[in-house]
Amino acid sequence: MNTPDSSREAAPRRLASIDAYRGVVMFLMMAEVLQLCEVAKRLPTSAFWKFLCHHQTHVAWSGCSLHDLIMPSFCFLVGVALPFSIASRRARGQTLRDMARHTVTRVLLLILVGTVIASAHPHRLTWPFDWVLPQIGLGYGFLFLLGLRPVRDAWIALGVILVGYWLAFALYPLPGPDFDYAKVAVSDQWLQEHGLRGFAAHWQKNSHLAWAFDVWLLNLFPRDAPFNSFANGLATLNFIPTLATMILGLIAGGILRGDRPPWAKVRWFAVAGVAGLAGGLLLEALGVCPIVKWVWTSSWVLFSGGWCFLLLAAFYVIVDLWQQQRPAFPFIVIGVNSIAAYCISHLYSAFAFNSLRRIFGREIFKLFGDAYDPLVYGGVVLLLMWLALLYLYRVKLFLRI
Repeated sequence: MNTPDSSREAAPRRLASIDAYRGVVMFLMMAEVLQLCEVAKRLPTSAFWKFLCHHQTHVAWSGCSLHDLIMPSFCFLVGVALPFSIASRRARGQTLRDMARHTVTRVLLLILVGTVIASAHPHRLTWPFDWVLPQIGLGYGFLFLLGLRPVRDAWIALGVILVGYWLAFALYPLPGPDFDYAKVAVSDQWLQEHGLRGFAAHWQKNSHLAWAFDVWLLNLFPRDAPFNSFANGLATLNFIPTLATMILGLIAGGILRGDRPPWAKVRWFAVAGVAGLAGGLLLEALGVCPIVKWVWTSSWVLFSGGWCFLLLAAFYVIVDLWQQQRPAFPFIVIGVNSIAAYCISHLYSAFAFNSLRRIFGREIFKLFGDAYDPLVYGGVVLLLMWLALLYLYRVKLFLRI
């Protein structure tokens, strides 16, 4: 085991681009309060608001919208930050045992905080391990171990997960003709509009390997009624391919901390991004594996990972190489306190979404007419959440797990 002296190294410089990227991701999540789809519903002839609505909602099953890139980006950035975190802890003289203890604590807190926040929505204790924080927690211990290993091991682990997870779904039997989809929250109309056919049906909503695992696992916990499906189709086992997304981030973080010239790093990210996009699209086009975020298919790992590499390259160029930190400041405020932003956003929407209307009345938010009432109200709420994060930033109070 390394001693503090032998493991000590120079503390890494914090890259504002990582905080800015993370801040934009969290801003997109917080901006759900703008209710763009409600505005689009009130202006049904507007293609502009229909477009914005599409990108503030998740696709029904296969495909991708801007909103679908929030979770993979957040998970990717967990991996990007890990090499910097390990180097920083070594610089402070922490031993491997110290870091392992912190990792175990972080895993438990991620799962606990995620469970508490998820329970705030139904106002009762629930056990949804499909939410983003528990998903990260379930895979973070493995990510930490890979962060201590040569990058070759990260590539090997990535390949094993992508191939192994695909194979596990492909070998799981397809549902029979008498399978009752209605009992697992899948209507006939949904199947006609969004259902997968042929070989891709191995990833059909609520009838695949990960769904069967959840039916077994989640019924081991106390429940008001037996579990038979998640309405949105998410699954606990998503943490395995989500780990693959974090591994892509880990590799990217290693590139950022490496000795390559800055523009060589940008080129590496650009090539990796294009390769990821092409690989995911090719797997879907060949019928090998559909791009489905809800069950985090292997093609989704590649496709969303490609976008993450390209976005990281863009933020690195604009914020760090071109030194445009002032325009990025509003997002950096959010990004440096992402866990606080996550908690504020979810807890506010669970307990106090209409509080301002109760205090100030409804008419004040109809300044631009009834159609824009949700947007105005949401804009005020979003500003208040950002001001709360700005205050935490000014007093240097950061919520860490």
